[in-house]
Amino acid sequence: MFFSPAQDGIPAGNSVPLTPREAASGLLGSISLTCWIFLLVPQLIENYCNGNAEAISLLFLLVWFVGDITNLIGGAWAGLVPVIVAIAVYFCIADGVLIAQCLYYKARNARRDKLLHRRRSSTATPDPTTPLLGRRFSDPLEPGPASRRRSVTSQRSGRAGHGHPDDALAKIVEEHEVGRSAWAKNFSGVLAICVIGMAGWTVAWQSGVWKPAPREHNGGVDTAVGAQVLGYFSAVCYLGARLPQIYKNYCDKSCEGLSLLFFILSLMGNLTYGAGILCHSTDKKYVLTNLPWLIGSLGTMAEDVVIFAQFRLYAAQNPESTTAVA
Repeated sequence: MFFSPAQDGIPAGNSVPLTPREAASGLLGSISLTCWIFLLVPQLIENYCNGNAEAISLLFLLVWFVGDITNLIGGAWAGLVPVIVAIAVYFCIADGVLIAQCLYYKARNARRDKLLHRRRSSTATPDPTTPLLGRRFSDPLEPGPASRRRSVTSQRSGRAGHGHPDDALAKIVEEHEVGRSAWAKNFSGVLAICVIGMAGWTVAWQSGVWKPAPREHNGGVDTAVGAQVLGYFSAVCYLGARLPQIYKNYCDKSCEGLSLLFFILSLMGNLTYGAGILCHSTDKKYVLTNLPWLIGSLGTMAEDVVIFAQFRLYAAQNPESTTAVA
């Protein structure tokens, strides 16, 4: 979630002709902004439907939150227009909502597990003469987070009657249906984001709210050193935030509970943002001014690709999972 002082700090009242490059820059920037506004919604819904947030790394969210805070401070320091600063505030609030949801489910499920453990301890006191082997069905081992998520997913899928000869064929058909449904859902979400972003830019341009950025001073503007430093720091946070999530997926050997659309929108937002900056100008001074934001946006795309690969890999390793990659 980035805002570039060199692109958004436009003096009011400028009359700059709209060129194809400026139009493309405006459209891409609007689509990127729409991606960021709706980014966290799929994961919030996924956590709500699952009743837990075990799949997402809390460290990932916390580092991302720090990146958004420094990005907000840097944007305010650079003197961006109030609307941009307000949207940066919205991002921080949205991060806080997702973190609060994760902490809530973590605390609630921990209390529930503790209560269940106490009930088992008080009502299932074993007889000293009972053979140990006889307890294997009444006292199972506690599953880990990934296996619990797979168990819940399997229960929700409603598969039963494993002994029936048509079960294998039914399972294959069901998995194809789930895959098509997930593909259609993700594609519809991406298409809606693009339509909303383009419509928003068109309305803003026609109403005069959005104006092409001036290209004086080789396309760049002077940015406070402190704001530039904060830009680099936020870029480091964004680059490092996904590493805990990638490591958690690797340890769990599962991506269940993660919203694929969440990472698709993240990839789209970063791609359109970086492309929007470069469409405006590829002048050396302009690129150097925007370098921290370009590093933070385009650099994280490689990590998103790794997460997409994990979705595909772990879905293949866990055939009982209904997680589908679009």
